[in-house]
Amino acid sequence: MDQGRVADAPSDNFVYRWLPSPLWPFAQLARWDRPIGWQLLMWPCWWSAALAPQSAAPSAVHTGLPSVAHLLLFVIGAIAMRGAGCTYNDLVDQEIDGRVARTRSRPLPSGRVSRLQAKLFLLVQTLVGFVVLLQFNDFAIVTGIASLGVVAVYPFLKRVTDWPQLGLGLAFSWGALMGWAGYWASLSAAPLLLYAGAVLWTIGYDTIYAHQDREDDALVGVRSTARLFGQRTRQALVILYGGAILCFLAAYLASGSASAGPSWPAYAALAIGACQMIWQITRIDIDDGEACLALFRSNNLFGWILFIGLLASALWTLSFPFGA
Repeated sequence: MDQGRVADAPSDNFVYRWLPSPLWPFAQLARWDRPIGWQLLMWPCWWSAALAPQSAAPSAVHTGLPSVAHLLLFVIGAIAMRGAGCTYNDLVDQEIDGRVARTRSRPLPSGRVSRLQAKLFLLVQTLVGFVVLLQFNDFAIVTGIASLGVVAVYPFLKRVTDWPQLGLGLAFSWGALMGWAGYWASLSAAPLLLYAGAVLWTIGYDTIYAHQDREDDALVGVRSTARLFGQRTRQALVILYGGAILCFLAAYLASGSASAGPSWPAYAALAIGACQMIWQITRIDIDDGEACLALFRSNNLFGWILFIGLLASALWTLSFPFGA
């Protein structure tokens, strides 16, 4: 491993090509060299932002298309808050990370960043996220602030429960509420169902991810659904991913009415997404860390599938308003 880089991150990332080396540890704290994290945080935001406009009958006000400004804000917010969450998590887990082979080269356990520097960096990222949040309506602002309780508790869950992935799901899926709140300044059954589906999805993909550390976690006493499910992980994924698809389907149906709601491309994409999940389930080998990481990362494709389906749904309804 090259000097200044970490064991569990790609060595050819733009961080090492574009940023001066003194900034590398901070980029690693925020996981800028591993964009999959903020992408997975972003998808529930984008799904919700794309679903919300389709819950009203098409008109000059409700075109069915998501707000481009909101999508961009969610990207910035996802990068900032995922970085803040990772920095906070590393502060809490510094001692544990120093005892795990995959994480001991991270900036805090390796001593390349002090705790004070990490705390100041955490503050800066949180302020960026707060500025993004202020661009939305009052209801969305309050909804976003409410997520901080879940975020604060998450790093401690692995010490007291076999279900820390549930805590991650509750935090990472909050965007399913934010996209809807940002559009309607309220919540309804549809975003709550979307949130439930995203939680199950997150538990599933993070269980796959956690299998990379299963043996080290057992040695240091860290608990996870990967350790809980063990050889039954494939069966657990059937339940988790199957439940996620059913919740997404219910969210689409709940958002509709006689004159509104997603059209057939959204449902077709959901079926394709289900196939992608089935592919993950059939391919998983819990004893192959690299394969688990690849499957985990493939969930970015699942995010694209659902979003493109919702976008195509809105465009179809715009083009064929009486045939949707």
